Amino acid sequence: MAGDFRILNLPEARFECTFGRGCDGVCCREGRPPVYPEERELIAANLTSLLPDLRSEARALVEREGFVSKRRKEGHPMLRVVRGWCVFFHQGCVLHRHGEREGDPFKYKPAACALFPITRDPSDGAWYVRQKGYRKEAWDLPCLEPGELAPPASASLQAEIALAERFTRQGSAALIAPPTASDP
Repeated sequence: MAGDFRILNLPEARFECTFGRGCDGVCCREGRPPVYPEERELIAANLTSLLPDLRSEARALVEREGFVSKRRKEGHPMLRVVRGWCVFFHQGCVLHRHGEREGDPFKYKPAACALFPITRDPSDGAWYVRQKGYRKEAWDLPCLEPGELAPPASASLQAEIALAERFTRQGSAALIAPPTASDP
């Protein structure tokens, strides 16, 4: 229902992505998001156009073994990692750049990546902005411990908030499983 969407800590949350301005993309380091079947199909259907933008070692691995691993999170395969980085990371997110060129930066990204730092509460499924100290946040990223100078998340995450709301309204929010205690 439209009136049911809310982000628990949005009024007090602060967030600023500083990729390219002091952050080298650390959220993609060891990033192994789950990939849902429809996301996997979309990436696979466009893999030929994505491959040239991958790092050479990532491209070789993807061509040899595919872009998802046998490891599973939330019941779904996860993106592969090579040399510590997501196979789709090369000076930023290749999936993001390809989608951006087509007018939608989230088009090819797994939901967990597209929504970051917004996620779902494991106990009740409510949305929240990941912040250090909030809901036992385990991932120690500088952007999750923003200072007072960071903009309010309600301003800096407008696209992600709209995406979470769209997932909720479409009923596809169920695809975005709440994180488990072991998921960063």
